[in-house]
Amino acid sequence: MLHGTYNLWLVLGSVLVAILASYTALDMAGRISETGGHAARWWLAGGSVAMGVGIWSMHFVGMLALSLPMQMGYDLGITVLSLLSGIASSAFALWMVCQARLSAARLCVGSIVMGAGICTMHYTGMSAMRMTPGIQYVPSLFALSVVIAVAVSGAALWIAFHLRQRSSHIKLLRTGAAVIMGFAICGMHYTGMAAARFPANSICAMPHSQISTPWMAALVLVSSLAVLSIALIISMLDFRMESRTAVLSSSLANANQKLQFLALHDSLTKLPNRTLLEDRLDQEIENAKRNRTSFSVLFLDLDGFKQINDAFGHQTGDLLLSEVATRIRSTIRARDTVARVGGDEFVLLADAPEPGDAANLAEKLISVIQRPIPIGGHDCQVTVSVGIAIYREGEADRQTLLKNADAAMYHAKALGRNTYCFFEVSMNEDAQTQLQVFHDLRLALDRRELVLYYQPKFDAQTGSMIGAEALIRWNHPTRGLVPPAEFIPLAEKIGLIVPIGDWTVQEACRQMSEWHKDGFGGWPVAVNLSAVQFNHPALVEMVRANLKQYALEPGRLILEITESTAMRDPDASMAILLQLHHMGVRISIDDFGTGYSSLLYLKRLPASEIKIDRGFVRDLAIDTEDAAIISAIVALGRTLNLEIVAEGVETAAQQEFLTQLGCSSLQGFMLGRPMPSVQFLAVAAKGSAFGDLELIQPSRTPKLIAQIPVAAHC
Repeated sequence: MLHGTYNLWLVLGSVLVAILASYTALDMAGRISETGGHAARWWLAGGSVAMGVGIWSMHFVGMLALSLPMQMGYDLGITVLSLLSGIASSAFALWMVCQARLSAARLCVGSIVMGAGICTMHYTGMSAMRMTPGIQYVPSLFALSVVIAVAVSGAALWIAFHLRQRSSHIKLLRTGAAVIMGFAICGMHYTGMAAARFPANSICAMPHSQISTPWMAALVLVSSLAVLSIALIISMLDFRMESRTAVLSSSLANANQKLQFLALHDSLTKLPNRTLLEDRLDQEIENAKRNRTSFSVLFLDLDGFKQINDAFGHQTGDLLLSEVATRIRSTIRARDTVARVGGDEFVLLADAPEPGDAANLAEKLISVIQRPIPIGGHDCQVTVSVGIAIYREGEADRQTLLKNADAAMYHAKALGRNTYCFFEVSMNEDAQTQLQVFHDLRLALDRRELVLYYQPKFDAQTGSMIGAEALIRWNHPTRGLVPPAEFIPLAEKIGLIVPIGDWTVQEACRQMSEWHKDGFGGWPVAVNLSAVQFNHPALVEMVRANLKQYALEPGRLILEITESTAMRDPDASMAILLQLHHMGVRISIDDFGTGYSSLLYLKRLPASEIKIDRGFVRDLAIDTEDAAIISAIVALGRTLNLEIVAEGVETAAQQEFLTQLGCSSLQGFMLGRPMPSVQFLAVAAKGSAFGDLELIQPSRTPKLIAQIPVAAHC
């Protein structure tokens, strides 16, 4: 027998090719399982070629590693057939590991088929040498090589099946598996080579190649490595592209989901918005019709939210709304729906078929919402007015239910707030009227329907007229003169209070300028500022611009703010008042005695006068609590060098008492009612003391109606 020797470097090269081919096979299995359709078939075809070429190259380099004492050649056709056997075996293996399941029976059959394919590739390749006499095989080693081929195939199928899905350590696992599979395949090959016996007189019937064995081995190695590397690079690039596509798709899906959420939910409270509420309400109505059941719609509007929002800022208001939304969610049941439909408005769809159920739920909501909410060092407190409309089969559609609940809510506010009210048919008329008022009020400024009336102020000791207070009226085209108590709260609700307040200051300045041009005195005029306007950032600049436009001395303008507004945020109020004071504008603290003032802040406020609330004057009688309170206010004002104005004087007894007590100035219906500027000027021209002043009733044309009786003086 001829004895051959092995080139160690070529043996190592064959092992490396086997390992790389195994890794390629595992990677291809993963790519095929991750894709589908035509792409999977293309990956199966390309992977089969790459894997088959790799295994065949390992086999062919292993044959070239054997050196025999004769010239060697190889039959090209048989060699190609051997290569095709390797590709077919690889295709079968990749197809099998990409199935949904790999049962034990299927694994056994697959191992046998793939093992047979590998043995066919190996022994067909051996026969390509066309030895004469033929190669003889040791039966035991031949059988062992077959067993190894089947075992290696089974192990490879099992490993590839379980490593086809990518994970965080997939590369490391595949590398380890590829090393094991590569050595196993080489073990099968070199066992088959060991089984071969070459007779002593053997010759190779094929003409030997002009290329030396080392160069041929190098060519095969380089070619196979190139094929395997190209396959892996394409796989890697495709995987990266697929990953990026998946990331983009996921990002797009998340973005769409967020956009859908934002489209159907309130961004602040994360509650459903009006769009989603209407959809849920339609579903509830359909369910109620189908099952002949009822449910309740509760319309919630916060009382006092606007004051907190204006006083402490929008950030505090947002935190307050978020906490209220959380409290509502914690009170209702999971199957109920609560939505935010406006700034401080919420709507609740509740599984409350009976009025008693809805009333109990409303009471719970009122109780939980009115508890103080600590925000930024302040204990903010709001209440809630609740309107309830109950759906009865066939009675109402979605819009009618919401409108009815809204009307009931406004009725609850009219009853004093912090309560609930069930809808009644008569409420719709009131709601329609209020909606019309809202509409008309929005147009009132443009239509110049707002007017200022002027109520004179008198020196308490001399009785001479020393100024006036500007009071706004709405000259509605059909309703006549509307007092501010009726439309100012509506203006605050719809966000018109600031432009209305700005117009009031501008009109008062314009009127003072006109009086001055007509040769009439320099009476100071007081203008009331709402809490919203006082905290508006453009207030100071607006006042400065109007004084400049009408060339007025700043001291002729008196801005009145309520005591509660000034004390709500004393530091912020101080900053605003100081700016106005430095400008020369006079400050009056209105409704004094009704709030909770801090004397420490009060003495620092740059105010020039305080006004005693008309509530103390109205029920005034000697030796009453009101008299004691007024006495204390007057004493406090004198101590702080402030003018004391008493408003609401309606009787001679009140006038006499307030004068004796030491009030600086008086105003009230007994002394002079609010009147249009023309009438005010006419009265002022005839006399400027309440002994001479004629009582002017508000009317749409200047007309003297009655004369005020002479008041007693001390």
